[in-house]
Amino acid sequence: MNKVQMKKDKIPPIALGTWSWGSGVNGGDAVFGNSLSEKELKPVYVAAMQAGFNLWDTAAVYGMGASETILGSFIKEQGASQVILSTKFTPGFSEDVEGSLNDSLNRLGVDHTDIYWIHSPKDVDRWTAELISLMKSGKVKHAGVSNHNLEEIKRAAAILNKEGFELSAVQNHYSLIYRSSEEAGIIDYCNQHGLVFFSYMVLEQGALTDKYSAVNPFKAGTRRGDAFNSEVLRDLTPLIELLKEMGQQHNVDAAAISIAYALAKGTVPIIGVTKTKHIDGAVAAANVSLSEEEIHKLEAAAKATGVEIKGAWEKSMVETD
Repeated sequence: MNKVQMKKDKIPPIALGTWSWGSGVNGGDAVFGNSLSEKELKPVYVAAMQAGFNLWDTAAVYGMGASETILGSFIKEQGASQVILSTKFTPGFSEDVEGSLNDSLNRLGVDHTDIYWIHSPKDVDRWTAELISLMKSGKVKHAGVSNHNLEEIKRAAAILNKEGFELSAVQNHYSLIYRSSEEAGIIDYCNQHGLVFFSYMVLEQGALTDKYSAVNPFKAGTRRGDAFNSEVLRDLTPLIELLKEMGQQHNVDAAAISIAYALAKGTVPIIGVTKTKHIDGAVAAANVSLSEEEIHKLEAAAKATGVEIKGAWEKSMVETD
């Protein structure tokens, strides 16, 4: 497995997301229409660690602590020495960064997090500055910003640099059908300044996996079911067919091609994992090398769908105000 350099550390090429772990506000039941327990998820955790995918991405706001609690139970049982942890502070859900971090660390059963993200660009100056004391204390190893546009990323980096610290990573929505961060020059900026760009929703919550379609839609009444309704899934059909065709050529499934695309663009994709087969898919995707011709074909097919869906919490990355 080819590792990715993040400042002085090396991380896996793919991170594993736990947004759908557990139930509650912003949890797996409300967003994805599932309700997964520790018993169901433990084999996923074990398989991932055995495969070398040890970077786990979570957030205090996912199920309002449910995701962190489940992940923490596995870490406590299996040991924390090999785990790389990524969790987040979400402005608006809390006004106390240190308190929120301490709660996260308690749920996770660790004394520090490898990456701590400011989850939204609300008041960049205020929340970025709050990371400094946490980095000084050793509770935060790497600082990251999520859902920030280019100007906000630059501002966050400057605030940290002034105090002798660095911004290590950016985490934004990025997929075949949502390339706002690329179009805004954010990925290029990250490459030029030694920042790791983590791409979330590379599979568009399952819409780019060939598991769902207009005749087999998402569960109604869920966040992803409302966003990717039957009409949208119908529009995506030609792209899904190309993903399947390309997958057959590489001996992988459609989802692996979607992940491989994000890898080919120089990003670290975050994929949600709820089954052991998702770990097999990550292994397969990490070994796919797409040609420039294949990348262009995928991008043309994606553009032709006319589909571009961003979350209610997102703004266009092209905006600078």
